[in-house]
Amino acid sequence: MIKTLIFDFGDVFINLDKEAPYIEMRKLGIHSFSDEMIEINELYETGIISTSAFLDFYCKICLNTTKIELSEAWNSIILDFPEYRLKYIEALATSKKYQLILLSNTNDLHIEKVIKNMTLERFLRFKNCFDAFYLSQEIHLRKPNSDIYNFVLDTHQINPKEILFIDDTKENTESAKKIGIHIWNIIPKKEDIVDLFILKKDLFKRDQI
Repeated sequence: MIKTLIFDFGDVFINLDKEAPYIEMRKLGIHSFSDEMIEINELYETGIISTSAFLDFYCKICLNTTKIELSEAWNSIILDFPEYRLKYIEALATSKKYQLILLSNTNDLHIEKVIKNMTLERFLRFKNCFDAFYLSQEIHLRKPNSDIYNFVLDTHQINPKEILFIDDTKENTESAKKIGIHIWNIIPKKEDIVDLFILKKDLFKRDQI
C-alpha cells in the first residue's frame, strides 16, 4: 500500500525548458560544460558554495559578461507553473490520504526565479501542501545519490515499499528503485501529474481518489 508520495519539482509541477540554458550560455561563449563546471554546478546545487561564488566562477570564464546576464541565462530553464497543477496538489493535500514530500535538485537562483514567475503567494500555497519540502541546496544532498533517499527514509521512518517517487529524470528514478522505492519516471509533455491515479492506478487499487 502506498502511504507516501515523493515528488520532484521541475517538469513535474513547474514547466522547464531544459535546452534554454545551453542556448543562452552559448551566447555568452560557453559551448560545453567542462568537468570543472559540472563540479561547480553540483556544489552550488548542494549549497556548498554561494550564489556569489557561483557567479564569480562563471564571470571569470565569460569575460565582459555581467552577473545579471549570467543569472538570466542560468534561469532561462524556469517556465510557468500551471494553476490546475497547483489546485491538484492542494486537493491532494486536503484529502490527507498520503504523506506528501517534495524532493528537488535546485539552487537559490532557480528558486528566486520560480517565486518571481509564480508569485510568492502561489509558491507558499504550493509549499504548504507538503509534509516535508526538501531542496538540495538546503539539505546538502542531491539526486541521484542514494544518500538523499536514505535521508528521507531515515528522517520519516518510511518503508520504501510504501513510497511512490515521481521524477522526470530516469537516472533519479532508477537510483530510487534500487533501494525498493516504487517509481514513476514521468515524461513531460506526454504525461501529467494530475493523471497520477489514472496512470499508476495499479499501485493504489482501493486508495484511488
